[in-house]
Amino acid sequence: VQLQASGGGLVQAGGSLRLSCATSGRTFSMYAMGWFRQAPEKEREFVAAVSWSDGTPYYGDSVKGRISISRDNAKKSVYLQMNSLNPEDTAVYYCAAKKRTLYGLAYDLNLDLGLSSEYNYWGQGTQVTVSS
Repeated sequence: VQLQASGGGLVQAGGSLRLSCATSGRTFSMYAMGWFRQAPEKEREFVAAVSWSDGTPYYGDSVKGRISISRDNAKKSVYLQMNSLNPEDTAVYYCAAKKRTLYGLAYDLNLDLGLSSEYNYWGQGTQVTVSS
């Protein structure tokens, strides 16, 4: 699976951006999708994820209420709508894909999609810069 993130750029504080992540392959619905970010000299941070089955979203604490994740299985894409951006949101944003395991849905739904180590595939990242 290949992931291609896009939509980053320079935006003023208070502004909005919509990131997109397009994937290859024929089984997009078999992947949970996540977004992580990494600022200079900081560890990679969980931003949001959307699960396989019913598209349940999960959000990191630092972005709750400002960010919305969604997936379009027909387009094999996942989106991250970011509002009320502030300079602390400046980072490289990565999309990632977590494939269903062989242990069944009940097992998979208990996985912590906030852990970067759970993901099998990563995109190249897109830079988001928020000016004050």
